[in-house]
Amino acid sequence: MHEAQCVAAGVLERVAAGRNLDNELTVAWQQLPREAADQPANQRALVQDLCYGVLRHRGTIDAVLTPLLARPLRDENVRQLLRVALYQLLHTKAAPHAVVDHAVRACVALPAVAAKGLVNGVLRNFLRRKAEMQALAASPVAGDEARYSFPAWWINKIRAQYPACFDELLLAGNRHAPLTLRINKRRVTREMYLARLAAEGIAATALESHAIVLDKPVPVQRLPGFDEGLVSVQDASAQRAALLLDAQDGMRVLDACAAPG
Repeated sequence: MHEAQCVAAGVLERVAAGRNLDNELTVAWQQLPREAADQPANQRALVQDLCYGVLRHRGTIDAVLTPLLARPLRDENVRQLLRVALYQLLHTKAAPHAVVDHAVRACVALPAVAAKGLVNGVLRNFLRRKAEMQALAASPVAGDEARYSFPAWWINKIRAQYPACFDELLLAGNRHAPLTLRINKRRVTREMYLARLAAEGIAATALESHAIVLDKPVPVQRLPGFDEGLVSVQDASAQRAALLLDAQDGMRVLDACAAPG
């Protein structure tokens, strides 16, 4: 675990300096130690989850971290490592003692050996005061950035544009999106693919005419026929947009938001 924590902390430091997250994650895969080569998918998934998790919940994490520090941190690597560990303690099922132990070990690889005592003390102090810290982060005193984990300028923008439902929108923005698949109707029917998923022990529900939502996300490598093009990953809202457009033969359609691939 400490290898992934260390790599994630480095990625987050570079993102905080203005680098692109996707690009930095691509570079990060090359930094994973050779002994992790037997489980590259698991290691990559963990690093990605740590990075996305910290960025998604950074407002709350910082609201918890700040009162645990006796003085402001100067080492950005250590700050990101603490954010990674606190994300794990707050939002994952990782064993708390393992998170703390591995975070201390990660200090050696950062390198930030002198910070081992600080990291150990901050994280153990958090575990002793976890309920108190969580209540503090959720209280009005902590502010909107702690509650919503978005920067203030974005919170103010959403509040101004959607005053009746800004709270719901901001909270929804930090939820994990479900894994939604688009059926390639030229290759398979929705019912046939649902049967293939069931045979693999993957629970799913039909949505719209060619959409399927998985009850729990799985790596795409586990999806039957994914490499053969039977299905692709596409958000339900994007699929619905195409249905609402109702394009007919002979029409010319401009997709102004088409991403690569």
